[in-house]
Amino acid sequence: MQKNFLIIASIFGALAVALGALGAHGLEKMTTDEKILHGFHTAVQYQVYHSLALLAAAILYERFPNQWMKRAGRCFIAGIILFSGSLYLLTALKIAGSSVVKFVGPVTPVGGVFFIVGWFCLLAAVMKKK
Repeated sequence: MQKNFLIIASIFGALAVALGALGAHGLEKMTTDEKILHGFHTAVQYQVYHSLALLAAAILYERFPNQWMKRAGRCFIAGIILFSGSLYLLTALKIAGSSVVKFVGPVTPVGGVFFIVGWFCLLAAVMKKK
């Protein structure tokens, strides 16, 4: 399991850097709306943080090999996909002027809940070890 988490964390980390570069160098050519730019920046920021959290969960699994650590990793993955992914999608939809925005917006807080649950699962994994 930890090898899969390491692979996924590496991919998410690399994507975060690439998307951050897009945001810093290309997105401002598409929009000057500060709210859109801020949302995209937030997505990249949280993706980086939680890629590192996933990496930590993978490494810590060696010392704390239990279901809570696996749940933590899975929650971080779900959080990145739902939270950051929805913010990236919202950015694209807003730039395109789509009305679908109202359906995607509610997904973001669900991803945030997965991040929070992931951190509590990480805590439970460490506390469970005797």
